[in-house]
Amino acid sequence: MEPFVFFGGKGGVGKTTVSCAYGLKCARDGHRTLVVSTDPAHSVTDVFDQPFGDSPRPVEGVDRLEAMQIDPEDEVTRHLDEIRQDLSEQVSASMVNEINRQLEMAHGTPGAYESALFDRFIEVMRTADDYDRVVFDTAPSGSTLRLLGLPDLLEDWIDRLMYKRRTSIDLFEKAAIGNNEPRRVMEGDPVLARLEERKSFFEFAGSALHDDAAFFLVLNPDELSVNETRRSIADIREKDLAVRGLVANKLTPSPDPDENGRGARYLRERVATEEERLETIRSEFEPPLVAEIGWRSSEVKGDLLDDVAAELDIATAVEPPTHV
Repeated sequence: MEPFVFFGGKGGVGKTTVSCAYGLKCARDGHRTLVVSTDPAHSVTDVFDQPFGDSPRPVEGVDRLEAMQIDPEDEVTRHLDEIRQDLSEQVSASMVNEINRQLEMAHGTPGAYESALFDRFIEVMRTADDYDRVVFDTAPSGSTLRLLGLPDLLEDWIDRLMYKRRTSIDLFEKAAIGNNEPRRVMEGDPVLARLEERKSFFEFAGSALHDDAAFFLVLNPDELSVNETRRSIADIREKDLAVRGLVANKLTPSPDPDENGRGARYLRERVATEEERLETIRSEFEPPLVAEIGWRSSEVKGDLLDDVAAELDIATAVEPPTHV
């Protein structure tokens, strides 16, 4: 298995629980593991029953396991502040107010969330030397798919910006020749240097996601979840990535054979319907089902999390990263 493992899926299917269970499984098997969550609705804080923040913190009672909770809103603010700082150092004082105004407007725009989280994810991947495996509990499917598509999109965008910047500098140098010697502005241009840095960042991100990351989708046995999973598999494949496996979560338990009341009849009908959907997944979906996890009567934490971890048929042995 690759060192970086991503769990995605529709909102509410149980990605955080499955991510934490797999992280626990890796740690129990002797691997230094970090679980990274960006889903504030059901966080690693709930599963491990202890607070987590922006920096990794050991999970109490579990050797070799750490976790962190990334706040998307904080990441957007920090991301835009870094952009503000970079730009303010490159432009005239008269432009600073306009930059601030544009960035305030950008805070709530589509894409700001994905861009900020993407930078944070890749930062974690680049600085993961202390861990054998990093498990990412991602946002609901739509946001995650946009995030995975950013390397190709932004790398092309950076290439166009660099071309325009070089063209502009070249024209400036040709117009500023004195004594037949150009001023060589391009060699020390800070904007071009920053663009080169971002291009390198996106090249690393694209390579790491393709070569060092494995993707799993979590789904529930209902029609909406199954249909969204089908679309997500196709979308991820379009990005030249592959879904390694599927986790069916929140399966209805079967009643005992001697139960014949109204509740038992309802459960049997529901189990039969879910089995039909699972059979559709087995026969029509290319990624295999690597776990079929039933409903628990209480929140999955403590010993119950160990039970879920045992049900995940996902390898824990780690391949060394090729791009870190």
